Amino acid sequence: MGEAMGIDQQIDAFFQPIAEGLSSVVFYSLPLVDGLDVKLILLWLVAAALFFTFYLGFANVRYFGRAIKILRGTYENKSDGEITRFQALATSLSGSVGLGNIAGVAIAVSIGGPGAVIWMIMMGLFSMSSKFAEVTLGVKYRQHNDPSHPDAISGGPMYYLYEAFAQRGAAPVGKVLGILFAVCCVGGAVGGGNMFQSNQAYSQLMNVTGGEAGLLGGYGWAFGLALAGLVALVIIGGIRSIANVAGRLVPTMAGIYLLAGLVVIVIHYQNIPGAFAAMFESAFSMEAGLGGLLGGVLVGVQRAAFSNEAGLGSAAIVHAAAHTRYPAEQGLVGMLGPFIDTVVICTLTGLVIVISGAYMDAEGLSGVALTSQAMASGVSWFPYVLALTVFLFAFSTMIAWSYIGEKAVGYLSGENKAAKMTFKIFFCFCVVVGASMSLDNLITFSDAMILSLGIPNILGLFMMAPIIKKELRDYIAATSEA
Repeated sequence: MGEAMGIDQQIDAFFQPIAEGLSSVVFYSLPLVDGLDVKLILLWLVAAALFFTFYLGFANVRYFGRAIKILRGTYENKSDGEITRFQALATSLSGSVGLGNIAGVAIAVSIGGPGAVIWMIMMGLFSMSSKFAEVTLGVKYRQHNDPSHPDAISGGPMYYLYEAFAQRGAAPVGKVLGILFAVCCVGGAVGGGNMFQSNQAYSQLMNVTGGEAGLLGGYGWAFGLALAGLVALVIIGGIRSIANVAGRLVPTMAGIYLLAGLVVIVIHYQNIPGAFAAMFESAFSMEAGLGGLLGGVLVGVQRAAFSNEAGLGSAAIVHAAAHTRYPAEQGLVGMLGPFIDTVVICTLTGLVIVISGAYMDAEGLSGVALTSQAMASGVSWFPYVLALTVFLFAFSTMIAWSYIGEKAVGYLSGENKAAKMTFKIFFCFCVVVGASMSLDNLITFSDAMILSLGIPNILGLFMMAPIIKKELRDYIAATSEA
């Protein structure tokens, strides 16, 4: 155990200056009022969500019903691709629906009050537009990189960033940004998309089995080995295997979580009117001054923006593999991601916490512990259901980010098969490391890398905005449905 802690300290010491330096750039904040700060990356994500919502004429609202029909196969068409539209959405959701939907929302309500839930919903709705934009470009500029396998497709910001600058005579700049994006993708996949997930999944399962003195206490390495084996079974088979598992896992885990949450809400049905009144009052109240109002707004918006990953470009990599003839068609499917992730799942978590009243009697609890207490207020054994959900969320996030990281490695290595297989093996090894060690600085570093994806990605989206709008207009015209 002493040796393991020594390794922890060595790795943390190595990553500390890197994490601090990168975080100071990515999480740079501007002062507002009453000592309140706002992160520039958050403003960047919000700006994209608002811009594309208005620029595309509220396509997130106008074509929401059509997106559902596309997902159900109403407008089926044959085209290149490796996975179905539904599998692409499920895999994308696997990468974004994770512990943030449970722990992050609880933290948001603890800090920002019940009103944070309202702002989460609003940001989730606007984020649908930026998700549409990046998925549309991901499909439009996808490439067939392996002549021996016609369905082997790669896409994402790496490719459309190059196009954005190449069309303006600055192709080298686009290439450099594409490389930087891919490097950050690899770091984010290994850290936030892998080790953080395995670490938190182990922590939660250990907590419900007696803590350090319980069944799993001190056996993080064994848990990590078992989890790495499960991950390996899925990711070795590539995107088809990942998509098949995600297509079954996402509806299952979301269904379990939603059902448990609805049971808790029904049990506390008498609190529903008061809870909604508290949320709206808190969301727009000036009782705590302008600083208090803005604090609730920022916490809710940040939780939504960081949870659904709209604007970061990761979804574009996954959706690029979908069977679809029109880029905008898959873009409409992709925009359902923030709705499911934030408007449905995150909102349910917030409602459970507010309606149960757990946030008012938290006694220092936060994150998953607060959500667990809220669940237990309905049914005493629901924390075990929550632990299962946390495990499934973490597992689904890992398999999705393994594909995102692999595609980034493929871009950097010129689609070298050995490099991509090496990444898969290393990814599985990191599952064990994450479950058995405390790597705070590495997690900070990887979180900063994931959020830094939004800097070049949104720049590319803004530059390609006229093309995105044209793709939507041409798709609607071609399918004779205005």
